[in-house]
Amino acid sequence: MPNAITIFTVCDNHFAVLLAALIKSIDANHHTGEPVNLYIVGDQLSTANKENLVKCANPAIFSFFWVEILDIMKDKSNLPLDNSSFPLIVYIRLFFPLFLPSEIEKVIYLDVDMIVRKDISLLWNTDLGDKMIAGVPDRSEIVSCSWGGIANYKELGIAPETKYFNSGLLFINCRKWIASNITEKIVTCISRNTKYANFPDQYGLNVIFANQWLELDSRWNSYSMLEKEDPYLIHFIGIKPIFTSYSYVQKYKDEFYFYLRQTPWVNFKPVGNYVRLFKKLQNKIFKKGYRLLMSIKRLSSN
Repeated sequence: MPNAITIFTVCDNHFAVLLAALIKSIDANHHTGEPVNLYIVGDQLSTANKENLVKCANPAIFSFFWVEILDIMKDKSNLPLDNSSFPLIVYIRLFFPLFLPSEIEKVIYLDVDMIVRKDISLLWNTDLGDKMIAGVPDRSEIVSCSWGGIANYKELGIAPETKYFNSGLLFINCRKWIASNITEKIVTCISRNTKYANFPDQYGLNVIFANQWLELDSRWNSYSMLEKEDPYLIHFIGIKPIFTSYSYVQKYKDEFYFYLRQTPWVNFKPVGNYVRLFKKLQNKIFKKGYRLLMSIKRLSSN
């Protein structure tokens, strides 16, 4: 659709329930009438989940576009193998030039573990000025934070007070990104600094865009463990509201289920924490196995 708001996200079957609430929240709070093009990069999403996700939004406004990770990343050997428990799909947000139509000038990226409380058009109409990317400072706020940020900021020549943004919400000028070959620059950066990349894609983004990003109103990425007046978007970092072990701000969990009850997941009940821990362990094991496989592959080619 011409003049449409373009959004993309990445999801697997495990987190389809989170995406359902996100889509419904965008749909319910979008009142200005612009069409919305939603690109969903799926990690083997089932047909049933796709059909149910489409039912979460007004078909007169929303158009869904499905992309399969394996179709755009047939060979993952070029992806950095960091030591985090995050799945490799976190890197896909960096590869949007491989699946978004070339005529799209700008795009909003959203993590699936969010709900949007304001009209998404307010974010869409933000003026990026001369900046290529916009975001919201992370909880660590600056690169020199001891538990987050960029551990080797000194070696990289980045000032300690440089602000550090969260990669869960990004507003991007696509054409500038592509023209500057940003995807390759970020992947190369992470590959060269893997031991410092505790939040892998976020690390690379903050290194490459140090002091070169637009700071949005912090309400556009408000965290579920911090109560804030009139947040525009709630980001369920850490333990998600789909787990019984969720222990952050209760009213945000209630809002999540308010939107979820308006989707085909109306009867969903929170699941035990063991499911969350198993998923993290699965990601760790996969990365270790994949690292071993790549090492064997390199040895056999020499």
